[in-house]
Amino acid sequence: MGLHERRQREKESIRANILQAAFGLAKTEGWASLSMRKIADAIEYSAPVVYDYFENKEAILYEISINGFHCLHIELLKAQRKFDTPEEQLIAIVDAYWDFAFKNKEYYQLMFGLGMQCSGKGQMKEEFSSFQDLIYECTYNIIKKNGNNTENACHMSHALFSAVHGLISIMMMRNADIPSTMNKTTLDETVSAFVKSL
Repeated sequence: MGLHERRQREKESIRANILQAAFGLAKTEGWASLSMRKIADAIEYSAPVVYDYFENKEAILYEISINGFHCLHIELLKAQRKFDTPEEQLIAIVDAYWDFAFKNKEYYQLMFGLGMQCSGKGQMKEEFSSFQDLIYECTYNIIKKNGNNTENACHMSHALFSAVHGLISIMMMRNADIPSTMNKTTLDETVSAFVKSL
């Protein structure tokens, strides 16, 4: 391995360590307490080294959120591919979205700005709309299969997205006084009623 390749690999390693340390700190202390100084201390480098790789904390948060959207996208596609009918696919995609949110709470909070400022404002990537795109596709296919007007697919799928994201947000921000089983039951009933309405 040449000197240039070795230096490049070292840079990539430090960059990955910065992101890993930031995410680890967020899990233990919360996103609000994250700082460039804490990240530098965690990787045992000085703060200027962290600034060599990322302009500011927001740039780190944005990078982590992109990774979160990418992970979510993979889970949604896996769920979709398990089934053949659009009805089953829709239910599986919504369930995968719900599971991702609660298994990866720190990611979800950052990705959608729950209890904090949303990172990456105005820097949309394809993965950001993955869930909306997939439920639109299923909604469109169900409406078409039922011989109804597909012009409503966009409005209907947006309504479902709003309901699912709303339930997750309520659960994350007020989990002390709302049983998790109640919200999951509400979700299942909402999706079932949604499919029947198409």
